Amino acid sequence: MKVFVTGGAGFIGSNFIHHLLSLPVSYSVINYDALTYAGNLLNLERVAGHPGYSFVKGNICDAAGVRAAMEGSQAVVHFAAESHVDRSIYEPAPIIETNVRGTLVLLQAARELKISRFVHVSTDEVYGDIPTRRASDERYPLQPNSPYSASKAASDMLVRSFVKTYGFPAIITRASNNYGPYQFPEKFIPLMIANALEDKPLPIYGDGLQERDWLYVEDHCRALSTVLERGREGEVYNIGGGNTETNLAMVRRILRVLGKPESLIRPVTDRPGHDRRYALDCSKISKEMLWSPRMNLEQGIQQTIAWYRSNGAWLQHVRNGDYQQYYEKYYTHREKSLKTVTA
Repeated sequence: MKVFVTGGAGFIGSNFIHHLLSLPVSYSVINYDALTYAGNLLNLERVAGHPGYSFVKGNICDAAGVRAAMEGSQAVVHFAAESHVDRSIYEPAPIIETNVRGTLVLLQAARELKISRFVHVSTDEVYGDIPTRRASDERYPLQPNSPYSASKAASDMLVRSFVKTYGFPAIITRASNNYGPYQFPEKFIPLMIANALEDKPLPIYGDGLQERDWLYVEDHCRALSTVLERGREGEVYNIGGGNTETNLAMVRRILRVLGKPESLIRPVTDRPGHDRRYALDCSKISKEMLWSPRMNLEQGIQQTIAWYRSNGAWLQHVRNGDYQQYYEKYYTHREKSLKTVTA
């Protein structure tokens, strides 16, 4: 099967390509990526010479480019997105353009080319803030609270509309917070690891008690390939790690593994509209496809830290230039106190 992967040079996309090409089933992959700040072909060095892999640089909002690159594929797995909440808060227009219009362009091209399977990769953030002791299943109402999550909810609804209106063979997946190798260090876990490795302050929003479910990226990729093969058209599948932990507890976990002091933790002004809690009910994918996460949180964090430690050149490369301006804008000027967070 030839699979057209959008955003394949990003964090989850590159891990998915590695996973797909390692399977005994015969897959070939076209990686279609604009190579924005979070896209990095260094993520794919191990498969660059694989006979089943090819790369096309392009933007998902370019209808002609998308159609030309997609032609001849049997399936689409759509990762490409502007995915950072902070960037969406300060500059929402690019997020809407890529995440909503880009998805529409892909849907139109895939429908015209009679693609047989379209997997739209979304997020648990579309469900919004989940009350304590509850979990959102696939029927839970969408209540996005940031421009990013609103753009993903809108793109989910576009996919749904193509299924219902045109009988389009699409599936939506909604995953919890991913972590693992190749994640750009604007995201929470690699940011904390990168700063701790250099004994720099670890900025944490507000009181740090926001709860997240953490999903190791390889477990997510296994789920996606399972959905690609056996998911039911028109359905939504939640994909979670079953590892709920507060941001503050996660930072402390990282510091323990690294042998670093908690005095590195710094509180910064909280993000506007910051969701307090995410929690997914993943019983549907478990029952239908017998998928479950394999990686426990302690081992996953240790492996992730070991990867960043042994890939210092990669980390230095992605933190150059634009990243420094980003960090100054979103964290340095938001620090509200030099007091440490204590137990």
